[in-house]
Amino acid sequence: MASRQQERLQEVVPRSSQLANPPATLTYDTLRFAEFEDFPETSEPVWILGKKYSVLTEKDAILADVTSRLWFTYRKNFPAIGGTGPTSDTGWGCMLRCGQMIFAQALVCRHLGRDWRWTQRKRQPDSYSSVLQAFLDRKDSCYSIHQIAQMGVGEGKSIGQWYGPNTVAQVLKKLAVFDTWSALAVHVAMDNTVVMADIRRLCRSGLPCAGAEAFPADSERHCNGFPAGAEDGGRAVPWRPLVLLIPLRLGLADVNAAYAGTLKHCFRMPQSLGVIGGKPNSAHYFIGYIGDELIYLDPHTTQPAVATADRCPVPDESFHCQHPPGRMSIAELDPSIAVLSLLGGALPMFELVEQQPSHLACPDVLNLSLGESRRPGSQAGVQSA
Repeated sequence: MASRQQERLQEVVPRSSQLANPPATLTYDTLRFAEFEDFPETSEPVWILGKKYSVLTEKDAILADVTSRLWFTYRKNFPAIGGTGPTSDTGWGCMLRCGQMIFAQALVCRHLGRDWRWTQRKRQPDSYSSVLQAFLDRKDSCYSIHQIAQMGVGEGKSIGQWYGPNTVAQVLKKLAVFDTWSALAVHVAMDNTVVMADIRRLCRSGLPCAGAEAFPADSERHCNGFPAGAEDGGRAVPWRPLVLLIPLRLGLADVNAAYAGTLKHCFRMPQSLGVIGGKPNSAHYFIGYIGDELIYLDPHTTQPAVATADRCPVPDESFHCQHPPGRMSIAELDPSIAVLSLLGGALPMFELVEQQPSHLACPDVLNLSLGESRRPGSQAGVQSA
C-alpha cells in the first residue's frame, strides 16, 4: 500500500494570503479508496481502542468498529474562518482534524458508549446528531475547525499554521470548557506527570460557564480549563468524566524501540481514546494496532463542506471511513505524540503522584527517561513501564 500511495502523493502549499506560511504537507486527494489494502490474514490479534478482534473470524466486526469512528478530513468551501480567513484547511489542518477525531471519540463514549455502531442509512440516536453537530465546519460549533484555529492564536499559532500534538491538546482543553452538555473534565498532563490532587480538584469542580458565545479573556488563570479557585463549597459534587491528554516525546528523531510495547498497550486499555501523531507535517489518528503496525484514520482527503439546515438531519456518510484504515510501522512514527484516555484508569506509561513534584520546576528534567521505575508518590516524573 505504501508504495502505491507514494506514487500519488502531492505536496500542497496553501496559496491563501490568509495563511501564515505553513510548511508543505501531504495530501492523498488523488488516491482512490479501492486501493487501500485489507487486513493481512494473520493469527495475530487486532486491537481497536480497547477491543480485541481476530482478523480471521471477525473482519466484518473490525471494519464496523472502524467505520463507526467519526472521520474528519480536510474540507473545502466552508464559511471563512474569522470572516475573512481560509475557506479550506487542505495542506495545514491535518492535526486539527486528528484532534477533532480523537475528541469526538471521547464524546461518543460519553453519550453513546464504546459499543455503539454506526450503520449507513439507519436512524441514529439524537445524541449522535448532537455529537456530530459539535464538529461541523461552522463558527458556532464547539469543536469546529473555526474554533480550533481561532483558539490556537492564544497558543501562538496563526490561523492556517500547522499544529503539533501538544498545541491541539491545549486548544481542545480550552474549548471543552464551553461544552456544558458533555460536562467533561479535561486535563493536559504536562512534564509527563499526572498529579492526582489536580485530577480530584478538576473532576469535582463545577462548570464555569453556560455557553460558547464568548471565550474568557483571562484564560491563563484557568487550570486545565477550569478556574483555579473552583471549589465545591463543602457540598457533594458528582465526579465528572475525565479526558486525560498526555503529550509525549518517545525519542529524539525516531521512536525509541523500548516504548513500542508500552505504546501498543495503550490501545489495549478499555479507557483508550487513541493517539494523535504521525510523520513530520502529516498527522494521523491512531486507533489500534496489528503486529508491529499501527492502525490509523487519515485526514488527508479533501471533501466538500457539508451544508446543513435547521431541524434537518446532517448528511453523515462522509464523516465515516467506509474503506479499510491505513497502517504504518511503529518505527515510522514521529516520536512526538499525544495519548488520550477517558475516565482515567491504568496508565502503565506514566507515574501517578499525590502532589506536584519539586523537580518539575527544573528545566533539565528529561522526558520519559528509561531509568528504573518508582512507586507512585515518589519524587519522580514519568518512568517507562
